[in-house]
Amino acid sequence: MADTGKAIFRIVIAGTMEAIFHELTKTDEPQGAVFNSMLTLDAPGLVRGRKMQMRTGSGRHAMVIGEVVDHQAPTRFSHTHRFTQHGDPACTVVYDLKKVDGGVEVTLTVENIPIGTKTETEMRRGGDFILKNLKAIVETGRPPLGTRLMYAMFGALEFVLPARTRSENWPLK
Repeated sequence: MADTGKAIFRIVIAGTMEAIFHELTKTDEPQGAVFNSMLTLDAPGLVRGRKMQMRTGSGRHAMVIGEVVDHQAPTRFSHTHRFTQHGDPACTVVYDLKKVDGGVEVTLTVENIPIGTKTETEMRRGGDFILKNLKAIVETGRPPLGTRLMYAMFGALEFVLPARTRSENWPLK
């Protein structure tokens, strides 16, 4: 069995808990904070045990698969997380929100990270990126320019994603 790890990322956002929680759980448009991916569910509603995926904007590729672990609006959302392009075990992503002076403290905790894997590298690199984009979206209405340019490039280059990530290879039902 592989060693597991934990990573914690934290930021304070000048916004409401409801606005922040909506950005992290919306299913009707790409999540600008989370690599512009679409949270896709096997049935409506974020309910414990519900299967979920983070798909590209076109829906043609499932980049992450998982299952809803906890949904307590507007304070906590957690889910399992496994990259479809890696053969690594799943980890668990937990978003906790609490009111503080100046706004809302958002804590992103990644638990059971499989140590020494590509998943570990991506999860340790992605935490700050997600929270900084979340802050920009809630406070200004959109991600920073560099992130928007990167997302445009992601969309244009979607055709180079590994065939393994195609959504038909990861049925939700």
